Amino acid sequence: MLVLVLNCGSSSVKFAVINTASKEALSSGLVENIGVNGHFKAKGPVDNQDYNFDCPTHAEAVSAVQKYLDDQNLTSSIEAIGHRVVHGGKYIRSEKVTQDVIDYIRSITLFAPLHEPAHATGMECAKKIFPTLPQVAVFDTAFHQTMPPKAYLYGIPYEYYEKDGIRRYGFHGTSHRFVSAEACRMLERNPDDTCLITAHLGNGSSCSAILNSECVDTTMGFTPLDGLVMGTRSGSIDPAILFFLAKKYGYDVDRLDKLVNKESGLLGLSGLSNDMRTITKAASEGHAGARIALDVFCFRLSRCIGGIAMSLPRIDALVFTGGIGENSAAVREQVLHNLQLLGYRVDTEKNSCNGKNTNGIISSDHTPLAMVIPTNEELLIALDTEALVR
Repeated sequence: MLVLVLNCGSSSVKFAVINTASKEALSSGLVENIGVNGHFKAKGPVDNQDYNFDCPTHAEAVSAVQKYLDDQNLTSSIEAIGHRVVHGGKYIRSEKVTQDVIDYIRSITLFAPLHEPAHATGMECAKKIFPTLPQVAVFDTAFHQTMPPKAYLYGIPYEYYEKDGIRRYGFHGTSHRFVSAEACRMLERNPDDTCLITAHLGNGSSCSAILNSECVDTTMGFTPLDGLVMGTRSGSIDPAILFFLAKKYGYDVDRLDKLVNKESGLLGLSGLSNDMRTITKAASEGHAGARIALDVFCFRLSRCIGGIAMSLPRIDALVFTGGIGENSAAVREQVLHNLQLLGYRVDTEKNSCNGKNTNGIISSDHTPLAMVIPTNEELLIALDTEALVR
């Protein structure tokens, strides 16, 4: 089956056409700067395109995707559309898109104000432009809904969970689900008898503890701000810091939101960049801020891995994925060094090659297993879509 995967953000639409039989992307691209001067960039079987155009809304963006797929002779072969949705709220699995699903996504806008309206709008636009195609919503939070109450409840009055749904939801679930299944396949292990820790590391980062294919703990919380230090996000901090800044500097809610989401993390610590490639290079050249940012990032990650390990009876493999997890040998080496208490030792040669020639394995022989597995969220969205449509 050919599935069009759409990821509609607040000012962008990413897309890919996935062949679920071959598991290959026949075409992929991005429309960005929606609402300003749109920029379209894509590659396909006929040609690649890169141009600017007038794109005031998501409707024009999805129309541009359709036109490009027409030019690539793909539109008539697409049988379904799969949508990535950041927050699924009550949903515990992927769902066929109905008006009720769209209305519910809009109703939880406060949970992810930059993403949920864009997801709902993207579904409505796709329905108009591709009226005959079934659509499926795949939720980033769904995989984590198997967490027990002891893992997802906050230490605040229970009534806020009952009335407002305030709890830890977790994110990056599509990635964690994909790489945990891949780890079982690559290691030839029974998914129903496997204990894994997966670390999705990118501009946004999270770790999950996975017991017999089900998530039992994760580091992100009510929003993707919680947990690890990230590109521009602070990760977990003492909430009283925000009270202090509000009282001392008069910061309002919007200013505090910008501070912890846009100005913190690697960027805030280093004063240089949110990009780990820049941070790592600068740290190796003696940049003090970059060194601090790298050390804090790796220490917080190691501490969180050690913490969620307590959710499992054992660890069969620690899996690194995402842009940083798949490509930064320096981060992985430092994290595994920090985890010596758990027995981890890095194999420098295997790690320097990102595990590409060793079935993903980057740990030394006769030590706990650490791996690198590239994620493929688009493929998993396409496979979920196929399963529901079939």
